[in-house]
Amino acid sequence: MFRTTLLALSVAVGVVASGCGALNNAVDCQAICNRYQTCFNASYDTGACASRCRTDSANDPDYQHKATVCSACIDQQSCASATFSCGSSCGTIVP
Repeated sequence: MFRTTLLALSVAVGVVASGCGALNNAVDCQAICNRYQTCFNASYDTGACASRCRTDSANDPDYQHKATVCSACIDQQSCASATFSCGSSCGTIVP
């Protein structure tokens, strides 16, 4: 009984942790793609960008880290400031 409860609890924690990571990726990716659209290309397909970013983040921890760094860099910066400050960290996320 104790082992079954412990196993169920471990699985539940793993599912919750995985789900939160996916949600954070979705938010970071959408923000990055929206920012690119706002600053550089009004007709940019943010849906396709965010989908690609989420997929790549889920499959590649390095890409996920880059998306997180990019998101943190562009947060609270003007388009011009973000272009100069964040180009190297965001260049692999958006074109």
